[in-house]
Amino acid sequence: MDKTKINVDGSVSVSQSRVATGGVIRGPQRGWLVGFGMMASLVDIFQVEAKVMLEGLKLACEWGFQQVEVEIDNALLLEILHFGFSCVNNIVEVKLLHTWIAKDWQVKLRLLSRDGNRVTNYLAKEILGSLNQLIILDEPSIYVRHLLEIDVYHAMSDVIVLVNLF
Repeated sequence: MDKTKINVDGSVSVSQSRVATGGVIRGPQRGWLVGFGMMASLVDIFQVEAKVMLEGLKLACEWGFQQVEVEIDNALLLEILHFGFSCVNNIVEVKLLHTWIAKDWQVKLRLLSRDGNRVTNYLAKEILGSLNQLIILDEPSIYVRHLLEIDVYHAMSDVIVLVNLF
């Protein structure tokens, strides 16, 4: 089975005392499979991004994916998970992430630049709903669809450039 990508991000609104998170599961060609997000009360953004990453892994597991690449722009969270410090971390979501990553599937973690996370950054700002309620988005909005097309174009351009180099 082809590899699936999960992108996650969080956005803080200090004026509303809320944190919005967004995520997208993409297919092998980087196309939209499902989007998700939630609103949370203003807590540590680290904890919120861990929670949305956890929700993305749960969705990928429910959909039956066996190879997952998680892309996140939070370098500290990535380091904690990559080097196994999640077992000694006191944040519940981080410990749960460790458990989910260790399940019987292949999970690769990858640091993504802020610019490379535009789709989920926009999704996080677009999410509306009750606190701590996971929202599933079957279809992307028009603007998110446009961002996805740009991402796919850049991904295809990178492949073409690599092919031309060899």
